[in-house]
Amino acid sequence: MTFQQILSNPEINERWQKVKKYFFLRESTYDMTNRCNLRCDGCYYYEGAKQFSNDERDPGKWRALMTAEKERGITFVVLAGAEPGLVPELCQACYDVIPLGCIASNGLRPFPEGVGYRIHVSVWGDDAESKKYRGRACLDQQLQSFKDDDRAIFVYTFTRPNIDQAKGEIHRIADHGGRVTFNMFSPPVGYKGDLTMDAESFRRARDCMLELLERYPGAVLYSRYSAEVHCDPERSLHQRFRCPYPRCNPDTRLGLGRSFRQYRSDLTWDRSVACCVPDTDCGDCRHYASGSAIVTSRMAQHVGSELDFEKWLDYVDTYLAVWVRGYEKGRNLYT
Repeated sequence: MTFQQILSNPEINERWQKVKKYFFLRESTYDMTNRCNLRCDGCYYYEGAKQFSNDERDPGKWRALMTAEKERGITFVVLAGAEPGLVPELCQACYDVIPLGCIASNGLRPFPEGVGYRIHVSVWGDDAESKKYRGRACLDQQLQSFKDDDRAIFVYTFTRPNIDQAKGEIHRIADHGGRVTFNMFSPPVGYKGDLTMDAESFRRARDCMLELLERYPGAVLYSRYSAEVHCDPERSLHQRFRCPYPRCNPDTRLGLGRSFRQYRSDLTWDRSVACCVPDTDCGDCRHYASGSAIVTSRMAQHVGSELDFEKWLDYVDTYLAVWVRGYEKGRNLYT
């Protein structure tokens, strides 16, 4: 079946026209600070060398970096680190130069209205689970901080112990008018804790995701194909699709291998470790942020049939709704 034959399906073509408008997005990521107000078990930030960087706290230097990034073609920024909410003035400096992007936050502090990025608020289970693995219960404060805030997407990270808690926590979020997507705990290199998923928990998480997707269609931003690829019990994203980030990709000519950089909080970067989730174990990575680039970059692997392309379109439609403020997700084609 040719690509043109696939696009002859009006519903598929309409979705294709919708998502391809965003092919101009070119991302890099930026650790805004090495400080955090939580200490989460399995946190990727406090692994590797990046945690020892000296913070650059001058907004002018961050603005200069963003200007240089814009000049080299970066159109979308992901602000992360330890906790960007501790340095809102630096987030504002970035937004003033490149207004498309996302902030990965624990959500304990609200961001000024002037920072117009999408904000991903991490949720790790119920209050008892959060206290055990993060040091405190978080969701009540997160819901208060981002009530009626269209920037916020709550990101429920599935771990082996918290699968059964997801239904209650997603209900709490939906009941407060929030929107939520899903992540899979992807352990840092050498992690030996009890959050790591196994084959049975991958299957349980997948089934839970699909049930929640059906139960809360207005609140849950996800797709059936997203659940399938992120909960694959046999293969990580890298094993299934090959990761295009520089850490795994020596090719500097095209795509992320050419353009992506992962800046530390001192404004330096190292190509050999550059990844959207640095220091994660690539052989066990099913992280939602990784998939946003890995799966979307593999369109060629999804054009063999209408069904395969519908899966990919659902994935891209989900990715854009989760990451780009103002983009509205459509009905999933593959059900």
